[in-house]
Parts: sequence; structure tokens; C-alpha cells
Amino acid sequence: MTPEEFRAAGHRLIDWLADHRAGLAARPVMSQVEPGSIKAQLPSAPPDNPESFDAIMADVDRIVVPGVSHWQHPSFFAYFPANGLEASILGDLLSTGLGTLGLAWQSSPALTEVEEVVADWMRQMLGLSDAWSGVIQDTASTSTLVALLCARERTSAHGAGRGGLQGEPQPLTVYATAQAHSSIDKAALLAGFGRANIRHVPHDAAFAMRPDDLKRMIEADRAAGAKPCAVVATTGTTTTTALDPIQAIASIAREHGLWLHVDAAMAGSAMILPECRWMWSGVEGADSLVINAHKWLGAAFDCSLYYVRDPLHLIQVMSTNPSYLQTAADARVKNLRDWGLPLGRRFRALKLWFLIREQGVAGLQSRLRRDIANAQALADEIRKTPDWQILAPVPLQTLCVRHVPKGLAGEALDRHTQAWADKINRSGKAYLTPALLNGQWMVRISIGAPTTERADVMDLWRLIRATAEGA
Repeated sequence: MTPEEFRAAGHRLIDWLADHRAGLAARPVMSQVEPGSIKAQLPSAPPDNPESFDAIMADVDRIVVPGVSHWQHPSFFAYFPANGLEASILGDLLSTGLGTLGLAWQSSPALTEVEEVVADWMRQMLGLSDAWSGVIQDTASTSTLVALLCARERTSAHGAGRGGLQGEPQPLTVYATAQAHSSIDKAALLAGFGRANIRHVPHDAAFAMRPDDLKRMIEADRAAGAKPCAVVATTGTTTTTALDPIQAIASIAREHGLWLHVDAAMAGSAMILPECRWMWSGVEGADSLVINAHKWLGAAFDCSLYYVRDPLHLIQVMSTNPSYLQTAADARVKNLRDWGLPLGRRFRALKLWFLIREQGVAGLQSRLRRDIANAQALADEIRKTPDWQILAPVPLQTLCVRHVPKGLAGEALDRHTQAWADKINRSGKAYLTPALLNGQWMVRISIGAPTTERADVMDLWRLIRATAEGA
């Protein structure tokens, strides 16, 4: 493309995106296509000759859009909020358009220093002390892997420089609840701990970790010859947004010398609200934590904030220093390649910088408070309706619900639950996520799309009742 062709195509694409978002409410929320139907419409070989931008955009409309489920739709209540607000999209576009890579500070000074500032802005917004240092990773899955690698190296006195875990005389153990995100077990496996050394700590009736059981399991492992290494506590679990008691867990971790990582991937955004910070009381006793700004906060995916209390340990574990990246500035700057797994990084900070500046802290807080209030309003309606249950506390914006008609139980109730949720999803009118809780199916309602208002939530409730009660 020439610069003028790029300008024209870019204007057209922004107009297309603005129109697309403005018309989302009229589209099916969940994609209605069948498996394989998208691939069947695409040529099996690449084009030999250039194609026009008009042709490309025509195929976006004809092929791509029908295969997209719309996470920004006002009736999107599945998974978790991933709102990608418009200001953040523009920041991400700028990052891509600049095409700069952060291999070292010198390869793009602004990339490093804007990220440093924005990570510290977020630290202040979250109410964290200045003992924390932050960096932007791609996802919470990567952040948790980095945390467990750091935990492994601290517990083994940097055993990776010797024989690795194979050279350790005792197996290292990791602790979390079965309610923790699946990426916790995956990270422990990738970090070499082994499935036999992952411990699932029992949880209470509110699905939060039981500190007494954690302590008992640590002591039992130590007595059996293992070496307890790390605890992953969750502020806002995936299924129910359960809140592990961080303060009690931090005390136990400190007593036994374990690394404590706090996974606040979704719920961490709520900590910009002072009234929500009780939910991770004791977090200053953790060694690392993660918040996904690309979830409820509104940054475009991917933008995961990873904070540590000992950045020198992180750098020692993660650093790489090939001669071609060494510069005279190294002693005076952050080289973010030493703060995570990849050598290079995108200018992710721009999308968060744009978002915070365009919304302001007050604007971000207002939207989150709206979503919490809408969740409470829906919970009130459900609690007073016969044959409907809320199965877990509702501290934030996620509800776990089940319709229990008289005479239905066990597998029959599971079939009923999955049937009405599937019927709603296939209708295109709303999108919900069924999930297992205590071995039985229920439906999660996650409120938080940018345009979701009280009326949309109440429309959903009417749709759910009509579908489930009429089934």
C-alpha cells in the first residue's frame, strides 16, 4: 500500500468498526455457525496475485463476522468481561502501526518507560504499596508460570543453574484449590513440578481455600520428605468469583517459607474500588500477583499486569543478555526482556495508557460499580423467585444459578440445566456459560460488557425464566 492507500483503508476500517459496534445489539450474541463452515468458505491455497481491500472487507462481512461471538454485546453474559473499550483499541492500533519491538530499552525507550509509568499508575489505582514493581505480560497464564518458575528457583537456591529439579533431593510441592484456574495446574506442570506434587487444598462452603487444611497439608508434606514451595491463592475464582482468605494464607506461607502468588486475573480490576479491597486483605504479604487489565477493566486483549515484591529475583531468574543487545545504558534502565519469558515485546502499554487517560479513574470506577449493582439487582430477583437458586456468594458481578423444578434431581436436573442454557445460547438472544459446581451443572451469569445496563440484565432474567420454566 502507498501511504494514501493506507490512509483511505484505515479510515474505512475505523468507520467499519464504529458501525459494527453501534449495531451489535441487533446481532446474535453467540456465533451460530457450524464447525468447519468458516474454513469451507476460504480458499485452500493463498492468492498468487494481490487482492483489493474491497475484496478483503467483503469477505470480512460475508465470512468472518458470522463466525464471531460478540463479547461486547449488551447481552453477553458468558465467561468473563473482555470489553476492549474504544480508547484502548486505538492505543493497540497505534502500537501495531508503530511496529516497534522492546528487545532492550535502547530498541525503543518509550516502550519501556511508558510501561513503567502505566504499571505504576495501576499500582496506585489498586491501592498497593510502593514495594511492588509491575510489568505487562500477555496473559495470567504466562504470569502464573513466571511466578512458579521464580518460586521454584527461590526454594531450590537457583537449582536451574545446576541439575534442575532432577537434581533436587526432595520433590517440590505447589498448593491451590480445585476452584483455582486451570492455568495453575498447567503452569506447575510446565515448570516441572509434576502432577504428583500439585496439592488441591479443600475449600469451604463459599468455595474459598481453608487455611487450616493448607497448613495441615504443608506440614504433612514436610514430614513425608517433600519440600513445600508455593501457594497460589485466588481473589475471584473462575467459576464462582470465590475469595481465598489472603491474609491467613500469607501468614502460613511466611511461616513455612513458601512463595505466595495471588491470582486476581478478573476480580483484580475491582480493587480500583476502595470498597472492594477487603477482598484481598493481606495481599501485601504475597510475593507476586496478577491482574488482567484486558478483562473487566476494559483494556484490549492482551494486557496482563504482573507485580512482584523482589524484582531482582525475577531478573535473576528471567535474564538473558546476548552481546548484540548489550548497550551503554543497561546499568541505568529496565530491560523488560529480563522481566518475563519472551525476548521481545509489543508496545502493550499504549492501550492501557490510552484507556486510563480517556476514561479517568473515576470513569473506570463508575462502570465497575454499575456492573456490581446490576449483579446485586439480579440476585435479589432470583432469590425471591420460587424454584431458583443462587449457589455461591455474589461479591462482584458473577452469579451461579440453577432452576430446580419440583421432582427434578441428579442427571435429570443436569440435562434440564444444560438444555435451557443451550437453547438461550443458540437463540442468539444472550450468551451464558454452563459449568460444573460440586459435581452438578449450573449456569454462570457474568455481567460486565461495556454497554450492558440494568434493562439488559432484567431482559436476560425474563428470557431465562421463560426458557427454563417453559422447557
